[in-house]
Amino acid sequence: MRIDPVQRQSVISLASTLALTAIGFLSTMFFTHTVGLSILGAYFIFVAYYSVFNLLGDGGFGGAVVKRISEGEDQNAYFTAFFVLRVVLVAISVGFLLIIRPYIPDLASPEVFLWLIVALIAGAFTSIASNSVYGRGKVGINQIGSLIDNVIRVFVQVVAVVLGYGVAGLAGGFVAGLLAAGLVNYRFLDLSPARFRRSHIQSLFAFSFWTFLSASGYLVFSYADTIMIGYFLTDADVGIYRVALQLTSIATFITIALRTTLYPKVSYWGKQDELPLVERALARAFTYSLLLAVPVVAGGWLLGERLLYFFYTASATAGAPALAILLLVQVAHVFMFLQTMCLNALDRPRDSFRVTVIAVTANIGLNLLLIPAYGIVGASVATLVTMVLNAALANRALSRSIRVRIERRAVGHIVLAALVMGAVVAVYSFVIPLTNVFVVLGAVALGGLVYILALLKIDRGIHDELKELTRGLGIPWPDLL
Repeated sequence: MRIDPVQRQSVISLASTLALTAIGFLSTMFFTHTVGLSILGAYFIFVAYYSVFNLLGDGGFGGAVVKRISEGEDQNAYFTAFFVLRVVLVAISVGFLLIIRPYIPDLASPEVFLWLIVALIAGAFTSIASNSVYGRGKVGINQIGSLIDNVIRVFVQVVAVVLGYGVAGLAGGFVAGLLAAGLVNYRFLDLSPARFRRSHIQSLFAFSFWTFLSASGYLVFSYADTIMIGYFLTDADVGIYRVALQLTSIATFITIALRTTLYPKVSYWGKQDELPLVERALARAFTYSLLLAVPVVAGGWLLGERLLYFFYTASATAGAPALAILLLVQVAHVFMFLQTMCLNALDRPRDSFRVTVIAVTANIGLNLLLIPAYGIVGASVATLVTMVLNAALANRALSRSIRVRIERRAVGHIVLAALVMGAVVAVYSFVIPLTNVFVVLGAVALGGLVYILALLKIDRGIHDELKELTRGLGIPWPDLL
């Protein structure tokens, strides 16, 4: 590829994220139509508890070892220290889970509980391999591992569901995917065991304490609403809320791809005191993240209810009001995710934690207040308010180290192109009733085409950059563009 390393790794990461998104959508649609929203909701609760106890088993050391290995010093020693710490912590996590199991009604099923323990052990193995490979800057391998995780997971889950295993089958597929990803990353792991000193442990602890607390906050944003909906409402409500949230996740897969690519780069630039490179990369990351997020919001407001109906069954349309709010959450997520990434990569995890803990406290309080009164719409409002708060506080903290800016002209062009797209889709929907899935998909395709053409016509800078990137990948650029 005749493109620079950041662009190349971003393209690989984006392609992987696109594939993961497609696999996730198709599999969720299949499970919704075969096992129903209640079973799917129970599986989402399983994943939520796995995430909580996996975080306890990680202790923040995963992010810490990526940071230390990416700095290029004593890599083998840090890898070995992380291995030892991870094994000890997963044992503690499993032990704690055994103690509190009687107090968690959602884990009453012996099969599900057993799969949860197996998943925590498999997750430790995968974490050791994938974080070490990621710290070495092998972003492409890390992304391929994630892709294989999802492919194997879905394949096993589909077979298990067809055979009638229900929630246990979904959980078993989850474990199979974890193990597959761990094996792929392990194959490309070029670090080896080495003697480590107390200073290496202390260095990991110094970073991990704050990353653990920050990760805990992010986990609250990801799963507190799921667990609380399961507590106050029903498994079916969990299923409706999560499929609506999944539909909005299309808006952020560029953000996730860029975050994955930029973290080790920003870490290195920060270590070398090349902060102008960080400022330019962050500003461009905002632009390219909004390149997708803004039109997805516009399209989701116009077509969201119909997409829920045809993709996830008629029962899922109850999530349309929540979907409208969650689309805005994903726009705020762009700024929160990229800015907290920079805080951690620039060795400021303490500031990242301080920002997150305020938002997390507000999130828990609002969920407790709004979910019993307004159901899944209340959960959506709580998430939106606290995501905006988190993004604003992260901006304030990061601005003390670098100049955080938005490319206003380019973002304005993105908004204008999205408005043109929205007008065309609205007319299409008025002229042609959205009565079947093919008509709805036609509206999506038309909207996407109009948006791309309008944006390339309005913004020559984005046009030229995308043209150069496409040709660098060896893909012909249409003369009409």
